[in-house]
Amino acid sequence: MLKTLTFTLMHFCIAFGVTYGLTGSVSASGLVAAIEPLCNSVGFHVHEKLWRRIETRAPAEAERPSHAWLHHQA
Repeated sequence: MLKTLTFTLMHFCIAFGVTYGLTGSVSASGLVAAIEPLCNSVGFHVHEKLWRRIETRAPAEAERPSHAWLHHQA
């Protein structure tokens, strides 16, 4: 849990620093630093769900015979 908290803090600081460097605005930097990690978390959740679907389909597709294999049997 400590690793997650320190990573979150680091992420917040990076988002704040990059935005401040680009805009020079503390308020814009704070807003981006608060919103960007939340958006990233939602995106990561969706990515993981899609990735699990891909992983569960891959073994089933690997078990199907290919057309090339069928032609060599004739």
